Amino acid sequence: MKDKVLKDIQKAYRNHQKKLVILLDPDKTQIADLPDIVKRIHQLNTNCIFVGGSLLFKNIIDEFILHIKQLTDLPVVLFPGSAMQISNQADAILFLQLLSGRNPDYLIGNQVIAAPLLKQTDLEVISTGYLLVESGRETTASYISNTKPLPSHKPEIAVATALAGEFIGNKLIYLDGGSGALHPISLNMIKMVSENVNLPLIIGGGIKTKKQIRAVFDAGATVVVIGTAFENDEF
Repeated sequence: MKDKVLKDIQKAYRNHQKKLVILLDPDKTQIADLPDIVKRIHQLNTNCIFVGGSLLFKNIIDEFILHIKQLTDLPVVLFPGSAMQISNQADAILFLQLLSGRNPDYLIGNQVIAAPLLKQTDLEVISTGYLLVESGRETTASYISNTKPLPSHKPEIAVATALAGEFIGNKLIYLDGGSGALHPISLNMIKMVSENVNLPLIIGGGIKTKKQIRAVFDAGATVVVIGTAFENDEF
């Protein structure tokens, strides 16, 4: 089914179910370690695997995903930092619009470059409004995109930005503190966005404990993404 990943998330949203996602960065993950990593992912009852990073030094994304697919039936979704990070080996791709910034390259420029390439693949393309939120220090995502994150103490700005994403036609809203975030996104911000936007929310960045995961779900997230904490074996 072409829209399987999105439909699964939308079904979870309607039924107030929750989904845990592990984010793997090919730069930080050795292919030889993938069997043990995938075993840990299964032990956490993960629903999906995201693959990508803000800046990739290794041109191994096809090989990386193929190895994952040999080890699990979980859907693999591209979380691309640029138009370079496209692989037909994945099941789907988050077609990201960086709505929190004002850099046209990340609002439409990279999307125009990627669109003809995606048209030639079998990937499920999922329109996603992406909001970077200030997390205690500058992250790779904010540096590479040359954009300021949303202020963490201004949830009303996040609400207005997420609403704009919904009205534009995005299917998902992703609030992210960025890789290596010092602090997770505030529960108040998540709650306010959840109450005002009729779309599933993906939340990532700075989440380090199972208690925090539960709190983020309770605040209104449909999907929680764990990256650095999983890399550091904190779960």
